[in-house]
Amino acid sequence: MEDIILKAQDLFAEFGIRVATALLILVIGHWVAKSLRDLTGKMMGKSNVDATLIKFVGSLVYFALLAFVVLAALAQVGIQTTSFIAIIGAAGLAVGLALQGSLANFAAGVLMLVFRPFKVGDYIEGAGVGGIVEEIRIFNTLLVTLDNKAIIVPNAKLTGDNITNYTMKENRRVDLVFAVSYGEEIEKVKRVIVGVLESDARILKDPSPTVAVLGVESGSVTFAVRPWVRTEDYWDVYFTTNENMKNRFDAEGIQIPVPRRNVHLLQA
Repeated sequence: MEDIILKAQDLFAEFGIRVATALLILVIGHWVAKSLRDLTGKMMGKSNVDATLIKFVGSLVYFALLAFVVLAALAQVGIQTTSFIAIIGAAGLAVGLALQGSLANFAAGVLMLVFRPFKVGDYIEGAGVGGIVEEIRIFNTLLVTLDNKAIIVPNAKLTGDNITNYTMKENRRVDLVFAVSYGEEIEKVKRVIVGVLESDARILKDPSPTVAVLGVESGSVTFAVRPWVRTEDYWDVYFTTNENMKNRFDAEGIQIPVPRRNVHLLQA
């Protein structure tokens, strides 16, 4: 009987030490996981990484380390962890196959947050749609069209296509075409066009605007007018220049050809 009691005491002592060690591993491991998560966030924050990506990577580091700590604690108690690892691996494979589309969107979202082909507030075109970027999410991107429609685009589809970012560059060229009557003097028209462009302080002097004859037809001469402006002034300059050019042409007596209309004759 005494031998049984002694063996039981030794067993409980050994098991108690293992449990205490496992608890110590859990406590220290949890602290280390939190510390590394915070350290990762601080290091990524210094690199101006997107806050969404910082939070996600921090959580990923934390839970990955925590899983390792739990397995280490279970092994200390004497529980075989090989089967747990196999189950986790099989479950991960099954989930990966089931959610491969979502995982592709997730990977594309991470790449966009890292390489930043656009940012919130940019006007872009991609995946067959265009709009102002309102929010970049892990799985999709929210665009708002100019007529205030919300478009949710999967990240994988967006990064799998060409992306045109209209607001990434500081300056942008405004492409305009003006037509005058065939009989107008070309040099006079050029002087008038240049005068209109020089009167607008938003139009940049460098690079200088392009004013050139684009085409000559039977009833008109068309001019390509291409001034450079700051990106945020693009549409204001576009609309204002069209209006000012019409008013200046009228003031200078420059004739604008009247568009031809198709006349359909009804036969009896």
